[in-house]
Amino acid sequence: MLFNSIDFMIFLPIVFILYWFVTNKNLKLQNFLLLISSYVFYGWWDWRFLSLIIFSSTVDYIVGIGLSKTEEKRNRKLLLLASIIVNLGFLGFFKYFNFFSESFASAFTFFGRPIDATRLNIVLPVGISFYTFQTLSYSIDVYKRKLEPTKDVIAFFSFVSFFPQLVAGPIERATNLLPQFYKRRYFGYDNTVEGMRQMLWGLFKKIVIADNCAIVANNVFNNYQNVSSVSLIAGAVFFTFQIYGDFSGYSDIAIGTSRLFGFNLMKNFAFPYFSRDIGEFWRRWHISLSSWFRDYLYIPLGGSRGSTWKKIRNVFIIFIVSGFWHGANWTFVFWGGLNAIYFLPLILTKRNRINLNTVAENRFFPSIKEIFQMGTTFILTVIAWIFFRAESLSIAFDYIKRIIINFEFIRPRQEGVGFDIAFFIILIVFIFIEWTGRKYEYATVRLLSMNKSKPMRWLGYYVIILTIYLFGVFSEKIEFIYFQF
Repeated sequence: MLFNSIDFMIFLPIVFILYWFVTNKNLKLQNFLLLISSYVFYGWWDWRFLSLIIFSSTVDYIVGIGLSKTEEKRNRKLLLLASIIVNLGFLGFFKYFNFFSESFASAFTFFGRPIDATRLNIVLPVGISFYTFQTLSYSIDVYKRKLEPTKDVIAFFSFVSFFPQLVAGPIERATNLLPQFYKRRYFGYDNTVEGMRQMLWGLFKKIVIADNCAIVANNVFNNYQNVSSVSLIAGAVFFTFQIYGDFSGYSDIAIGTSRLFGFNLMKNFAFPYFSRDIGEFWRRWHISLSSWFRDYLYIPLGGSRGSTWKKIRNVFIIFIVSGFWHGANWTFVFWGGLNAIYFLPLILTKRNRINLNTVAENRFFPSIKEIFQMGTTFILTVIAWIFFRAESLSIAFDYIKRIIINFEFIRPRQEGVGFDIAFFIILIVFIFIEWTGRKYEYATVRLLSMNKSKPMRWLGYYVIILTIYLFGVFSEKIEFIYFQF
């Protein structure tokens, strides 16, 4: 079920009414309603894969109970290992079996011993990368004694399958989200309104910004051999805004929906395209995944401590694994490695954490230095996104080569790659709104604040809704990009 579908528009009010007006006097009943609703939400895509999420939940619930009953180090390690093997085993089979099979066959062919690759007709369960990491965080944190194992099976299963963030995050930590299922929730008008505001802005980013950018980006990437350098640059830039509007839009809708039910999810995006270096970018982009790898992989490996070789090793491991998490394609691995190369000078010079504040803090206009830093970081990011978007490494390199070699200025519109001038204006206004709201949780917090007069607030709502109606792309064929991961 997609957030931007009619199905969800019907589903959400029904769950909301049942949650606050039928089951509100019983916490366990509320949690059970969320559990059933989450399974309906997930099963709407393909009910058969509910068995996977139920099995993973069962395994980690049992592991948690087992960890609570033993203090023996060896047994605790075995229990944690069981959780890791089951969860990563499912993820590895469904997501990477064909990739490894074909890569193995290609390697033998390269050395003169051709073999046939065994390829299975495997359907990737939507959201498996997200809920796998979410439930793993529970087992790891219980093992490390950062969290008390739960005996409330309904609360735990609801935590793993919580529908607002089930299929594309944010990847919640058990230490943050699970305890919220233990506490009685009370309906709050202000919290509900704030959630709906964030949902509205998320829908705008998805339907207006991302899906319009997708039309241009797809046109260019699908015909990159037949368009000019200017069109290739335009395609890469439009994809850069597409993936941001698409994924951060999903996160806004997820966080806003959670607020409707009295839950607080972690912030997943913090205006990453205003970053002054790659280190800051990765602190602001897909925060839930970046912090997950930092806490459960990078720091246990030693982080930025130790010898120069270990620092380099750790940086490449975390970025390449992050790239591989995104998909079974060498383009993602290369994308991760490229970001590691970007990041390496910062970690070696110990300048990876110099930009921790908001850019142009307490000022509207950035300095010349900040403009240069943001521009450089943005260009590096756009180049990396070309590898992320391309279907193969050869296409990505050819795409970049065609930008650099035989550069010629031909207006994109002359090649059928044009975009509506009205949308271009909307995109500029969108960037302006994001800039003015960069220090808030999401861009329109200040614009639609309760402190504003009622006519001004409603004018803001009407303008956003009218823009969605007039310029939105209403097609369920354009799914959220991160559904494929």
